[in-house]
Amino acid sequence: MTSSPTVGVTGATGHVGGLVARALADAGIAQRLLVRSPWNAPDLPDAEVRRVAYGEDCAPALEGLDVVLMVSGAESEDRVGEHRAFVDDLAEAGVQHVVYTSFCGAAPDSTFLLGRDHWETEEHLRRSGLRTTLLRDNLYLEMLPAFVADDGALRGPAGDGRLAAVARADVARVATAVLLDPRRHVDRTYELTGPEALGLEE
Repeated sequence: MTSSPTVGVTGATGHVGGLVARALADAGIAQRLLVRSPWNAPDLPDAEVRRVAYGEDCAPALEGLDVVLMVSGAESEDRVGEHRAFVDDLAEAGVQHVVYTSFCGAAPDSTFLLGRDHWETEEHLRRSGLRTTLLRDNLYLEMLPAFVADDGALRGPAGDGRLAAVARADVARVATAVLLDPRRHVDRTYELTGPEALGLEE
């Protein structure tokens, strides 16, 4: 008899969430895939699928879960508001622990504007009373080709800034490790980066 899942994974139709869901399935963990498009959810053993969209009433789909991977939502006009509503739903549903994919250097005055969104979400998580693990990812390595122009030059609004881009697969491995033993990672923040910080010229 299959046990009821106590682990939930958002974004299981995407890059990081999909990798995590597959890794949990390989480890024999029952899970609930929390996705906007259930028809696109991966077909995994011991996985049930529920529709979840940030900003909508998600609490019923979260009931019975102990720990949830909250992959940050796509950019939108009110991403922070959508995140806050989802955190409130997690608390209402009785979820105990949230693993959130934040951004490296998240702060209220981050020069990377989306870092401010992540900080606001982190603050709401702190106020919620939920146990948390924050995965502060650097820019995804796979995004860099999008900055390459037709002439082969890598361009972006970086100035003299540096980044230690991280592969999505590495972020997924860390998230999986946390979900497999969440009690070891309560109230911890992990900065997830590549091995070296480089400027765009380098």
